[in-house]
Amino acid sequence: MTKFVVLYNAPQSAQAQMAESTPEAAQEGMKAWMEWAQRAGGGIVDMGNPLGAGKEVSATGTSDTSTNVGGYGILQAEDMDGALALLEGHPHLMMPGANIQVYEALDIPGM
Repeated sequence: MTKFVVLYNAPQSAQAQMAESTPEAAQEGMKAWMEWAQRAGGGIVDMGNPLGAGKEVSATGTSDTSTNVGGYGILQAEDMDGALALLEGHPHLMMPGANIQVYEALDIPGM
């Protein structure tokens, strides 16, 4: 099985979404995520977490990140098509402007 890193992107940060959500909306959101997790089953290696504000580190210093990444997860599947199939009907996509990026985790030669 191949592992895939999943990045959840949205126009609003995860922190802002959680702060603005009512307890009822948060409960409905978690219900949708748990239903998706049941469907994905063993394809989920790590459900991941929402992410807070980030920093970008470069040779010239540190700055605030400029991406819309609000969370991550790790899936496993035979191939990219299998990973994409696991994401069908994902609740993150119900949010206007949201998207999911999927990257194959490559093996490091010699390790």
